[in-house]
Amino acid sequence: MKKLEPWQNPNIKPYIQLDHVTKSFDGIQTVAPTTLDIYRNEFFSILGPSGCGKTTLLRLLAGFETPDTGKITISNINMTSIPPYDRPVNMMFQSYALFPHMSVEQNVAFGLRQDKSIPRHEIRDRVHNALKLVRMHAYLHRRPHQLSGGQRQRVALARSLIKRPKLLLLDEPLAALDKKLRQETQFELVNIQEKVGITFIMVTHDQEEAMTMSTRIAIMEEGRVRQVGTPQEIYEFPNSRYVADFVGNMNIFEGVILETHPDHALIRCQDTGCDMYINYSGAAPEGAQVAVAIRPEKIMMNKTPPQGYALQNPVNVTRGLVQEIGYLGDMSIYYVELESGKQVLATMPNLVRVAERPINWGDKVYLYWRPENGIILTA
Repeated sequence: MKKLEPWQNPNIKPYIQLDHVTKSFDGIQTVAPTTLDIYRNEFFSILGPSGCGKTTLLRLLAGFETPDTGKITISNINMTSIPPYDRPVNMMFQSYALFPHMSVEQNVAFGLRQDKSIPRHEIRDRVHNALKLVRMHAYLHRRPHQLSGGQRQRVALARSLIKRPKLLLLDEPLAALDKKLRQETQFELVNIQEKVGITFIMVTHDQEEAMTMSTRIAIMEEGRVRQVGTPQEIYEFPNSRYVADFVGNMNIFEGVILETHPDHALIRCQDTGCDMYINYSGAAPEGAQVAVAIRPEKIMMNKTPPQGYALQNPVNVTRGLVQEIGYLGDMSIYYVELESGKQVLATMPNLVRVAERPINWGDKVYLYWRPENGIILTA
């Protein structure tokens, strides 16, 4: 039997709960009624565009802001009115907020030294262990200005972990790093989280970052959580047009349901000039206006029609003209204009090194897709 994940198991209680939490500033609601369950040892991400309320949600968890309504619970303890310094929570800021006049060792030890009950030898041991964990033990005596961006990030992480919080909040933790270092650090951060066994909640606007690092993701829009799921669920099964359009690239076609069956639907689509046969078990009735979403990598493309192509009443096959091509090394992106004028995005992996592409600018092509690759969106 397949092992259930914590969020799939009704016998496991959430570690962190937000129960109808709201927050407004100057009469404008920044966080609409939000209910979230987060489980022990999760790497949970809150993903959304700038201004969607994700950082406010993080500050509510940290205690830097107080909710207008609702309740925040950590490990079955109501934290709603508890100040930040009394919460089992630490926060790693986007700027890292290291003290410039202190060494790496002093920066990491700062939080422990405020607690007079901890012996000096224990502080020293915990600091050294934390720096070994983030591979910064050799830089004990350096100041922040003597470190690279990636090194400062690891020092800030060590300082955040040193007090052994139950929950670590990360506000855009990789934003200051260049692309290559950011990609390397993503896996490093996940490995550290698994070693220390602390629940991480990260706020980011970087979709790749959230998809790579998270056990689950909450997608936010204008203060509301639109969908919560694993990266695969979010990408393959978006629950709304907003989520489908926000996460990754997506082609969206408008249509009307002609027929519904227990396992599929037939949609009349003016955009594609063909009927769309899509695997579907939803409740939209015949005659309903819907959108069909298809990822660019799910669309197949060829100069010749697919096997079994019917000239009259084709299903899941359309034709167009290649207008633009973007070469990205591992793959190429094709912008194809259909006979209806609709522009479609399709991608093809560059599997072999060839001097000339199999499909080029100005080529007439057939685009087609499998029934399981379309998603019917009713919201």
